[in-house]
Amino acid sequence: MSKTFIGLAALLGTIIGAGIFGMPYVIMKSGYLIGLIEMLIIGIVMMITMLYLGEISLRTKTTHQLPGYAEKYLGKNGKTIMLLTAAFGIFSALLAYLIAEGESLSYLFFNSPNNQLLLGLAFWLVLSLITYVGIKALKEGESIGMILVFLTIISIAVYFSNKIDINNLKTFVPINFFAPFGVIMFAFLGFSAISEVGRILGNDRKPMKKIIIRAYIIVFAVYAIFTAIVLGFKGSLTPELATIALGKPFIFLGMLTMFTAYLALSNAIVDTIRFDFQKSKKFAWLVTILVPLALFIAASFIKSITFTKILGVSGVLCGGLTAVLVLLMVKNAKQMGNRTPEYSMPYSRAIALILGVFFILGVMLEIIAIIS
Repeated sequence: MSKTFIGLAALLGTIIGAGIFGMPYVIMKSGYLIGLIEMLIIGIVMMITMLYLGEISLRTKTTHQLPGYAEKYLGKNGKTIMLLTAAFGIFSALLAYLIAEGESLSYLFFNSPNNQLLLGLAFWLVLSLITYVGIKALKEGESIGMILVFLTIISIAVYFSNKIDINNLKTFVPINFFAPFGVIMFAFLGFSAISEVGRILGNDRKPMKKIIIRAYIIVFAVYAIFTAIVLGFKGSLTPELATIALGKPFIFLGMLTMFTAYLALSNAIVDTIRFDFQKSKKFAWLVTILVPLALFIAASFIKSITFTKILGVSGVLCGGLTAVLVLLMVKNAKQMGNRTPEYSMPYSRAIALILGVFFILGVMLEIIAIIS
């Protein structure tokens, strides 16, 4: 496999995770057309922001994760804010994956959610061991996983093509326009994968821009098709975890997708602790596996913590704040970077202001939703 394909698989594996399986449920509340519009807008904005982050990485000789770039271009305070934001986002995502995997495995083997805690712990144990292998496991797991994911999605499209009720896609509820916003933003997040893509590409990083653009085009198409299939099939009966509505063969899709995403995010945390804080691999690995475990056990006792609520809060708060920090970094990276980048994105105060307002507005709306 070429490095470009492996890099694309790594980015897709990080972006396409639990979010895809929460989108049909929240889009059901607003209607498919509204969800599609939000997917398009958020997808474009996130792609532009990711291209800025890609440029930041290309202008930097040394390997970093998000907190490392923030320290270099925003100072120690920037590093602290980015660390807290990134940690909140990634650990929230890992918690969502554990909840969803536990529920998926429980339905797969027992046709009920009653065993999701135990099976979620089993999933955590397997992924914890694989995470210790590191970047080699990421390269091999993401590439194979993404091939299987797309084959499964094609199978879903073919199998359910004659089971879709088009009337289920005509629902339009403007009052719930922002209901899907947080989960959709979560579904398009992939900041933590940029450093991994750079490491995979090695010295030849020319494909970076192409990988980012292709990834977001593919992601939008996959989300639009998958959501249309689930909503067209189940309508108002769509569950929080979409694959449960499709039957056991397709629960496997969710398990596989979250497997690759969990692996990618876990490696991102390990690399952050190793490269940005100069800690040992063993210490980084222990932090990476123990924090999600503690959160998962705690969440199992709190009924109000649900799959889509975690996605929404994490997507808007983490995604929005991280994006704002990236926009602040890119200006300094253009001036202070110590490497000639393979591409350079146009940048101006107007562009930064428009994007910044978009993300800040998203954060405010989610906070209002939480309070209300």
